[in-house]
Amino acid sequence: MSTTHDTWQINVAGEWRNGRGEAYASTYPATGEEVGRLHAASVEDTNEAIERAHQAFSTSDWASRLPHQRAEVLYRVAQMIRDGAEELAQLQRLDNGKPINETRALVASAASTFQFFGAACETLEETITPSRGDYVTMSVHEPMGVVAAITPWNSPIASDAQKLAPALAAGNAVILKPAEVTPLLSLELARICEAAGVPKGMLSVLPGKGSVIGDAITKHPLVKRVSFTGGTNTGKHIARIAADKMMPVSMELGGKSATMVLEDADLDHAIAGVLYGIFSSSGESCIAGSRLFVARRIYEEFVDRLVDGAQRLRVGDPASEDTQMGPLITAKHRESIERYVAMGVDEGGRIRTGGVRPSGAQFDKGWFYTPTIIEGLNNQARIAQEEIFGPVLVAMPFDDEASLIEQANDSVYALAAGVWSRDFKRAWKLGRAVQAGTVWVNTYKQFSIATPFGGWRDSGLGREKGREGIFQYMEQKSMYWGTNETPLAWAGV
Repeated sequence: MSTTHDTWQINVAGEWRNGRGEAYASTYPATGEEVGRLHAASVEDTNEAIERAHQAFSTSDWASRLPHQRAEVLYRVAQMIRDGAEELAQLQRLDNGKPINETRALVASAASTFQFFGAACETLEETITPSRGDYVTMSVHEPMGVVAAITPWNSPIASDAQKLAPALAAGNAVILKPAEVTPLLSLELARICEAAGVPKGMLSVLPGKGSVIGDAITKHPLVKRVSFTGGTNTGKHIARIAADKMMPVSMELGGKSATMVLEDADLDHAIAGVLYGIFSSSGESCIAGSRLFVARRIYEEFVDRLVDGAQRLRVGDPASEDTQMGPLITAKHRESIERYVAMGVDEGGRIRTGGVRPSGAQFDKGWFYTPTIIEGLNNQARIAQEEIFGPVLVAMPFDDEASLIEQANDSVYALAAGVWSRDFKRAWKLGRAVQAGTVWVNTYKQFSIATPFGGWRDSGLGREKGREGIFQYMEQKSMYWGTNETPLAWAGV
C-alpha cells in the first residue's frame, strides 16, 4: 500500500502509470496537509481504458467463467480487505477526514459487500418460464460488457464496493471514476482486486474532474451502463447523455430526508436516532435526516433535549477513538454550509446551537463546523427544501398526521425518512404514506447489503444492493427451445 506523501499512479486497464492530466494533491481535511500527489486521468487515458476494457472483456475468460469461479475471486477480495482493514481505514481517514471508527465500519462494509455478491453470484438462478406452446422458454441474463461506476467522496470504499462487486460478479469490465478529492481508496481497492485475481484490463481507476472524465466515460459508445452516486444536477446531466445513447443508468442522488417524531415516541431512542441521523458523518450523507418534524405537544421538550445532546457531541481529530464528528471535506464546502445557515437566519430562523466554526488551535487548520440546529422556520424555507449536505438540522412542529404527511412529502427529494412511535399501526401507516426509497421505523441510518436501496424523484433511479443487484449490470435474454414434432405449419413443408 502506498503511504502518505507518496506520488500515486492511476490504473489504466491494469497498467499503473501517471495520468496525462493535471497534477494535484489529496489533502487531509483535519489539517489541510497533503496526503498524496497524483496526476489526474486525461480524456486520452479514459478512452484508452475503455477500449482496452472492451478488449479484455472480449478476450479474457472472466465473463465465461462459471459463476462460482467468479465468486471465488470476490471472496478473496473480501478477505484481503479484512486482512488490511486497519491500513485501509487509516487511509480513508486521511483521504476524507471521517473519524477512524466510522472508516473502520466502512471498510468492514466493503468486505461484506464483496462477500455478499460472491454468494449471490454463485447461487444466481435463471428462470424457466411457463410454456404457452410447443417450446420451453427460459429467461437468462448476460453481462453487458464495459460498465462505469462513478462514486462520491463521502464514503469511498463502501460506495466503490457497492458498484464494483455486483458489476464484476455479473462478468463485466468496470471503469471506476472516484471523486476527484478522494482518489486513494479506489486506487488501493484496484490493487486488491488485481491481487485477488481479477484479470488485467477488467478494472480501471481514473481519478480526475467529473466534468472531464465523467463526461468522457458517459459519452463513450463502448460504455453500456453508468452507475452514479452524487449530486442531482450532475445525475440529470448524465441522464441526458444516456438518453441519447439509449443507455441504462442507475443513480443515487440527493436527499432532504424527513424524520418524524410522534407524541408517543420513546424519546431516549428518538433523540439518539435523530442525532445520529443528521450529525454522524458530519451530515455529509445523502440520507441525513435533515428535516425534523416533532408533534407540537412534545416539541419544546424534545428540541431542548436534542440541543443538549448536540452540544455534547465530540467534534475533533478524526484519528481519536472518541471523536464523533470530524471536519468537512473542503474549505469550499464549509463555506457553502455557512451560507445556508446565514440564509436560514435571514429567512427568520433561530439558531438553537452551533452555526459557528469550533474554536481552539486544534481546529485552525482544518475544515470543522459545529452541529447546528435551527428552528422557527416552516417547510417552505430554502434550507428546509435544498440539500445542504452538512451538519444542519431544521426543526419544525406539526399538529396532525395529515399535515405531517403533506409536509414530509413536499420535497423534490424522496430518498429516506424516519418514523418514531411506539404504536406499530401508526408507524406502519405513516411509513407507507411517506414517499421515500427507504423508511426507518424507531431507528435510523441502518443498512443491509441484502436490502435494495435507492430513491424516488430527484433522489435517483434504480436500486443498488440486494441479491438482484447483479441484474442491474446484466441484459436479460429470452430463449425458446422448440419441442414440436412437426415443422411449423405456416411454411407448408
